[in-house]
Amino acid sequence: MEILAQVHHGQDAAAVAAALFLMFGILIGLIAVAIKILIFCKIFSKAGYSWALGLLMLVPFVNIFMAFFLAFADWPVRRELRLLKRALPADTQN
Repeated sequence: MEILAQVHHGQDAAAVAAALFLMFGILIGLIAVAIKILIFCKIFSKAGYSWALGLLMLVPFVNIFMAFFLAFADWPVRRELRLLKRALPADTQN
């Protein structure tokens, strides 16, 4: 009877350890997703778009489209820079 109690106690400990390991993994995953969203929100903001476009990186398949959009679109910041360079007098341009 004592052996059965030890085996049962060992199974409980294994179940608790597995649950803790799973919760730790979920926590690490959520932290990684939060960091990814923060990074993409900052990138979209610096490119001149709304920071909220970074939230679309959470949506499957839309995130692939948004990455291509970010890579190949004419960023508002660069568009504004071109307009400002055109407005400068010719002698001050490099």
